[in-house]
Amino acid sequence: MLIPLILSGGSGTRLWPVSRKNLPKQFLNLAGEGTLFQQTIERTRELPHVAAPIVVASEDHRFLAADQLLELGIRDATIVLEPLARNTAPAIALGALQALQRDADALLLVLPADHLIGDTAAFVAVVKQAVPLAEQGWLVTFGIRPDRPETGFGYMLAAVREAHANTSADLDFVRIDRDTFAQVPDNSIDYAVMEKTRHAAVIPVSCTWSDIGSWSALWLTGNKDAQGNLREGDTLSINSHNSLLRSHDRHLLATVGIDDLIVVTTPDATLVAHRDAAQDVKKIVEQLKASGRSEHSLHRVVHRPWGSYDSLEAGERFQVKRIVVKPGAALSLQKHHHRAEHWIVVSGTAEVTCDDKIFLLGENQSTFIPLGSRHRLRNPGKVPLELIEVQSGSYLGEDDIVRYDDVYGRA
Repeated sequence: MLIPLILSGGSGTRLWPVSRKNLPKQFLNLAGEGTLFQQTIERTRELPHVAAPIVVASEDHRFLAADQLLELGIRDATIVLEPLARNTAPAIALGALQALQRDADALLLVLPADHLIGDTAAFVAVVKQAVPLAEQGWLVTFGIRPDRPETGFGYMLAAVREAHANTSADLDFVRIDRDTFAQVPDNSIDYAVMEKTRHAAVIPVSCTWSDIGSWSALWLTGNKDAQGNLREGDTLSINSHNSLLRSHDRHLLATVGIDDLIVVTTPDATLVAHRDAAQDVKKIVEQLKASGRSEHSLHRVVHRPWGSYDSLEAGERFQVKRIVVKPGAALSLQKHHHRAEHWIVVSGTAEVTCDDKIFLLGENQSTFIPLGSRHRLRNPGKVPLELIEVQSGSYLGEDDIVRYDDVYGRA
């Protein structure tokens, strides 16, 4: 059996402001149907004799990976959680050790989760070609035939084995011991293995490949209009050429007389850059991080294992959120030291716990959660629960949460 090993720990800083630390590019719909992560999984299902995948993901992305696997109907994948980023060599070593628990002769197909492949048939054909070589002990790589120069491409197992030995089960995830894994060198598979082996093989392949490493790379792969513009979302362009224009929901992006630009809007940030400077977008992320701003890591819409929330408006002593809770899901039993909350149900049914009371709220009904009260919100229904939450108080940060009980292990 061929076991796909999906590496899903990247941060995608050069695709800011759409890709961010807590929602990186592999979990986004950037090109084609589904996210890049889902497209990678779907390609493996075209292979013969393929086993359930092993996914190596950041601990922060565990519920994103699990949810997107469930959307594909995949329930037997193994998700190994990296407690911190240590590049591709340790991630592959973790996946290999996990695979050995299934099969002492495991054959791995290692795939980054954030690559775009336009020709699935060519991908399947080259993997079939590689299997006999791998079975003979070769480390087989796929060499993409270059179609342009690209400066963005670049040409440890003892410590990893100890970290993998200290795993623990957390819901449906395999959690790696953080302190042990922190001792693993931060190294890529290129330097740690491929430069040192005498058993490497390369199979050339042409499969319309891109690592979507920058906005200019995405522009190259996309379907452009007659003026050479790649347009996503609600956009208008007049006398504009060879540009990437991407807008978010309910927001019109209009350009006049521009050439060779990247213009990307999100609800809380806008990027304007020359296409030739696309690799430098990561410098913006570095500045945001250094200045302590949240836009490098969080979108206005934040995904949680129970659903999501959208920060609609905020002031000095108030904040308004739109909260969506999945059917059957529940937030933790919690309290706040510095804020009270009003909940207004827009659609669905809410089960509310407030101190010693448990009651239901229907559409257009509301309740008040006093400061310091132990409370919980649960969706007992079969459709998503949507509500508006109005917070008021002296401090409204997400770290003002004391959890007493949580089905997702965050208490």
